[in-house]
Amino acid sequence: MTISDTETRAPFAGWSDALRTEFEQAAGDGRVGKVLVSESDRVRVWSLRLEPGERIPFHQHVLDYFWTAVTPGRAISHMQDGSTVEAVYAAGDTKHHHYGPGEYKIHDLENTGDEALVFTTVEFLDSDNPALPLPNSVKRT
Repeated sequence: MTISDTETRAPFAGWSDALRTEFEQAAGDGRVGKVLVSESDRVRVWSLRLEPGERIPFHQHVLDYFWTAVTPGRAISHMQDGSTVEAVYAAGDTKHHHYGPGEYKIHDLENTGDEALVFTTVEFLDSDNPALPLPNSVKRT
């Protein structure tokens, strides 16, 4: 995986008003994928598929988790520190994240490539922070 910070100006520079408003309202949104495909007392397993140009809105990570890129591709994320980060993924790229008590990350993700970008994300429910509530609309039926 290759990551570069494409935003070298002041934090939030280049963000539209709509993007800033969405970011300000994202706290507590635990939808870290599009579909919650499995949940047990230990883990939540998410599927995320973004078509070219498609974007998952800002969401908040509070649980330890890892993601794996199922397909190669490119994406841009707007981060809670106001930066904009571009990443290039290879199929199989995996990254683990840990959040201590009270720690979290808020970001979005937009597919800037020419093909669908697919991720699997696994959250660990025995993390230092409690899981955020989820709407039934994200649960696989």
